[in-house]
Amino acid sequence: MDNERNIDAEVIKGKGFYLGFKRVCGFISGILGTIVLSPLLLFLCIWILIDDGGPVLFKQKRVGKNKKHFMIYKFRTMKKSTPHDTPTHLLKDPEQYITRSGKFMRKTSLDELPQLFNIIKGDIDVVGPRPALWNQYDLIEERDKFGANAIRPGLTGWAQANGRDTLSIEKKAELDGYYVKNMGVGLDIKSIFLTVKNIGGEGVVEGGPDNAKKDGEETKS
Repeated sequence: MDNERNIDAEVIKGKGFYLGFKRVCGFISGILGTIVLSPLLLFLCIWILIDDGGPVLFKQKRVGKNKKHFMIYKFRTMKKSTPHDTPTHLLKDPEQYITRSGKFMRKTSLDELPQLFNIIKGDIDVVGPRPALWNQYDLIEERDKFGANAIRPGLTGWAQANGRDTLSIEKKAELDGYYVKNMGVGLDIKSIFLTVKNIGGEGVVEGGPDNAKKDGEETKS
């Protein structure tokens, strides 16, 4: 296992220039994306307020580069009456807690748009392993085997583009490891293309089996 981690460390070291290039591109993309999408962001904020009042956003503690914690931003998609700090898949009939605006945003992934601010801050890149919850220990441990915790997580990623909620923890970590070893412009573009193509598809599962979690999402209001 130590030999595998050393190999992963060497791979990541060899990708240093590209990782720096990704950070610059991410910062620029985050700024431009926020400006271009500002009318949509404003509309979604108003819809959430009309639907279930404030707050519009909620924050979650996530695992970033080198397993350092950061707060990720999302549009609130669940009712204020939802039990706090309970993963969606552990709720009985989770659909009853999702707001009308939230159901649409979760299906189309529009609830992820506030992560443009995380990209600008440098918490995440546009493409990388989706950031695990701080207490999603099984996924964090599996990613350690592939060196996937050593790079910035992403708004989307290779695993996200190839199954999303339907993937097992092991398969998700394996795909994240594949990304680490093969990251480049081509794979990033392909990840973004497949993610956009799959929006609204079958990859989103609410309250499904244990390996079908929407990024292990907690139900915070």
